[in-house]
Amino acid sequence: MIGITDIENAAERIAGHVVRTPTVPSPGLSGLLGVPVTAKLELLQRTGSFKARGATARLLALSGAERAAGVVAVSGGNHGIALAVMAAALDVKATVVMPRSAPARSVEIVREAGASVRLTDDMDGAFSLVTRLRDEGLTLVHPFDDPVVVAGQGTVGLEFAEDADELTDVLVSVGGGGLIAGVAAALRARRPGLRIWGVETEGAEAMSRALAAGGPVPVPLSSVVSTLSAPSVSQLTYDHVSALVTEVLVVPDREAVRGSLDLADHAKVWAEPAAGCLLPATRQVLERVGEGARLGLVVCGGNATTGDVLAWSERFGLL
Repeated sequence: MIGITDIENAAERIAGHVVRTPTVPSPGLSGLLGVPVTAKLELLQRTGSFKARGATARLLALSGAERAAGVVAVSGGNHGIALAVMAAALDVKATVVMPRSAPARSVEIVREAGASVRLTDDMDGAFSLVTRLRDEGLTLVHPFDDPVVVAGQGTVGLEFAEDADELTDVLVSVGGGGLIAGVAAALRARRPGLRIWGVETEGAEAMSRALAAGGPVPVPLSSVVSTLSAPSVSQLTYDHVSALVTEVLVVPDREAVRGSLDLADHAKVWAEPAAGCLLPATRQVLERVGEGARLGLVVCGGNATTGDVLAWSERFGLL
């Protein structure tokens, strides 16, 4: 299990490379939900998401031989962007494998950063190709199955614990589980009374299926939210979530997209559906915990274009 010392050490290493993002009360979301809401605005992070933290932590931990070999990653968007941009900043050659369903702008950003992009038909194919490239000698920077990466993501929770006022419940989006594993480890150490809730979208339910099965299992992927679409969680992230997280909630894609629109209207931030899914989940949390809740939301990323969100909104009849 990743400890608070691991996360504190990661915070010290990456401090000169990433942004300490704002932790702010949200009057708009508090009015919408009827309880106090505090948001950790990780969409203002370098590269537009929390992923810069874990990628930077791993890149700074590379040996000389690993740096020389170059790095490879698989990504539905944000991890690839983070690795490409931070690898360029640290003068490391990067290859990013992405499914064709990844947002076109994300692919473009990865290429503009100087990384080599390899596209596959789906996320399963992307994970298969990245495994082959690793076996050929590239150094894998896994999006969630790496304790160094998870400790880097945990710095989000470390800052949240230090900067937020009193909270009872914190909601965190779940793809492969790296973010929630790190955040939960930090928050349990610094604020042990908190309840921590994970949130997935239907068709990207790798963690909730793992919890039901008693361990990681392969899952079919159909969600439009490619940045949450992991074909399975890892044993590392499963162990942390099963031990530290209250429950993993699942919401429909439509409600995740509506959540992005609500974040724009009420919180005045442009977040992707991977963060928008938190809003419908807050209503489930409030039904369970009742009055007196003080919510914290990790607004994980903002790398969806206006065109992406408008297209999803039209598809789901939200406009």
